[in-house]
Amino acid sequence: MIIYIHGFASSGQASKAQAFRDYFKSNNRNFIAPSLPYQPDLAIKTLEELIESYQEDIYLIGSSLGGYYSLYLSQLKQVKKVVLINPTVNAAQDLQEAIGETTNYYDNSHFSWQQSHVDALKNHPLDNLNLETILLLSQKGDEVIDYQQAVDKLKGCPMIIEENGNHSFKNIQSKFQKINDFFV
Repeated sequence: MIIYIHGFASSGQASKAQAFRDYFKSNNRNFIAPSLPYQPDLAIKTLEELIESYQEDIYLIGSSLGGYYSLYLSQLKQVKKVVLINPTVNAAQDLQEAIGETTNYYDNSHFSWQQSHVDALKNHPLDNLNLETILLLSQKGDEVIDYQQAVDKLKGCPMIIEENGNHSFKNIQSKFQKINDFFV
């Protein structure tokens, strides 16, 4: 099962999630992209329960904050491989600036991102990472997260680092086959 984990203030129905959904379904791969609550503890608990409910190997694709969640969840035995797309590896630090009223990119709904949410991220450390099971995709033009932090934290894992681009990862579809091959 391939699980796509969206980023902060996004959803499992966003355009990137939908592009992955279409690709993997056309390749007869089991795929889901759940829309997660914005509260970190609830999102991680939901993902843990989802992963535990499947009786098959799990492969994660995480974008931005979803990359952080994917790294944290990669420590579960059932998770075989993880692909990260412009991930935050310092979520509490990166999302400190987001405290306040925030708009969901998918449906323009509003929610309050609070200090308690930032603090909750600190309860999910990125320890014991198996770098052989992680593929990092980063674009240097990411306007939201410093790509170098992920490069430094994940030194030793396979990486595709591109010039320019953006936080959404411009032309992500060009990497679908590489991701599929990595998940073999």
